[in-house]
Amino acid sequence: MNLATLRFTALAAALVLGPASGAEYTDVNATASTLSFNYNQMGSRLYGTFTKFVGTLAFDTQHPEAAQASLTIDLDSIDPGSEDAKSELRKPAWFNTADYPTATFQSTRVEPQGDNRYLITGNLTLRGMTREVTVPVVLTSQSGIGIFDGALVIKRSDFKVGAGEWADSVVSDDIDVRFRMVVPQH
Repeated sequence: MNLATLRFTALAAALVLGPASGAEYTDVNATASTLSFNYNQMGSRLYGTFTKFVGTLAFDTQHPEAAQASLTIDLDSIDPGSEDAKSELRKPAWFNTADYPTATFQSTRVEPQGDNRYLITGNLTLRGMTREVTVPVVLTSQSGIGIFDGALVIKRSDFKVGAGEWADSVVSDDIDVRFRMVVPQH
């Protein structure tokens, strides 16, 4: 096939198929998704998860700047690896789940960074306090499924989590939060 025929074939395909379309992601599959955290306590690195959360997403790869994302986390679903720690984290000095049963994130802007990388900025509310956070996120697509991976560091002191006797260095102030949101393509 010569160069002129190749160009004609490519042009004809573009006219028939139309412009390349983006992928749209809207329904977060909480069962396939994960939300975890790790931190230092008395020199040891510890790991935990939240097992109940609801995520919503309106994300079009052609217009990522118009995307909206939200996440509501059931704080009672925390699994820090032991029943004693789980019981402690529900108390008023920590998450105070009796008064603040959920934590929420609501996006305010999405900035494309190229190569399927995005910065998602939004408001994180925990214990009735709201702070703006920016989360770097990478989107990979596998067989019609979008996987949004992100991580951020939250200072527990910003939300008065572990206040009082826990405010010292027994538990690190920096809490590493990681998530993997699995979303079918539409």
